[in-house]
Amino acid sequence: MRAIRGARLFDGISTTGNNPIVYVEGGTVVGVAHGDPPPDVLDLGDVTLLPGLVDAHTHLVFDAGADPVGRLRSVDDDELLRGAHEAATRALHAGITTVRDLGDRGYVALRLRAAFAAEPHTGPHVLAAGPPLTSPGGHCWWLGGEVSGVTGIRAAVAEHAASGVDVIKVLATGGEITPGTRPYLPQFSPAELAAAADEAHRHGLPAAAHAHSAGAIAAAADAGFDTVEHGSFLTADGAAADAAVIEKLAASGTVVSATLGYLPGQPVNPRTAALSATLTAIFQEQRRAGVRMIVTSDAGIDPSKPHDVLPYAAEMFLLFGDPPEAALRAVTADAAAACGLGATKGRVAAGYDADLLAVAGDPTTDITALRDVRAVFRAGRRVR
Repeated sequence: MRAIRGARLFDGISTTGNNPIVYVEGGTVVGVAHGDPPPDVLDLGDVTLLPGLVDAHTHLVFDAGADPVGRLRSVDDDELLRGAHEAATRALHAGITTVRDLGDRGYVALRLRAAFAAEPHTGPHVLAAGPPLTSPGGHCWWLGGEVSGVTGIRAAVAEHAASGVDVIKVLATGGEITPGTRPYLPQFSPAELAAAADEAHRHGLPAAAHAHSAGAIAAAADAGFDTVEHGSFLTADGAAADAAVIEKLAASGTVVSATLGYLPGQPVNPRTAALSATLTAIFQEQRRAGVRMIVTSDAGIDPSKPHDVLPYAAEMFLLFGDPPEAALRAVTADAAAACGLGATKGRVAAGYDADLLAVAGDPTTDITALRDVRAVFRAGRRVR
């Protein structure tokens, strides 16, 4: 049994002080205690211990370079796998011990998942969606997930399930990085979205909808999608909250995965930068209405979103009027629950996986402490 002590512990729900000790056996937390430590305790000093962070929206096959799509289309799947391994390692060293990859090519993320499962200390726990479902010529069509019609969508979901994916990703609207598509325009009918979510659930899989427009967000909530990715309420000329749709989101319990966070000093998508204040107000309105929300990164899509950017995303959550502990929950316990891992990830408690992060200082009073990583443990083994 191993004992790890810090000055404070955020257990995924709340914070305690008085030098808590986390006891780990194998890859599992077996208890948390206070008092006199055993002689072989690993005392990390003035740190806060937390659950390893959970990034529920990332893209490991995108390299966060100046042209991630061009690079992806120029290399084979083996090279994509090598790049994805590097991206996942970068995330792990930042304390991100679980990643949900929401779009690859050729099921590359499944290969990475298998490699890390064999040696958990070498990488984060990977949840993989495989190629996201998109309309013919639609957003991210070059990942190989083009499909149309209710029958075609059900068949595609079944094929993904047979391949062993952890989640079904559907691109309900267009996106910024695919010429010819628009993030405010729908790509599937409500009937097609309903078929996708129903078929995913029939196979025991959660369903995630990339949805920027009010109409697509509403259709995804009506269809029973578990998460709405982005949830930005974009329009042809900007962005505008829709109170009725926000009320629907809150009533349905659908989780909005807010893809926040940008690395300072890197160029941000001009449209996003111009809408920053408006998008903040829209997310504030969602929070006031009681919409469930987690913090994610969309890492990999451009240089402002490297695969270790999630701590910056947590900082942006505070703009919505929430305290630091809520932001921490949004990248630990709440994010794990949204991914279907609420019983094993996102908490520091007996029976949970021993994926731990230690940061200098106290992130419940200064959220930027998440960037000052002092130790990372994956499945009970120290990796940083």
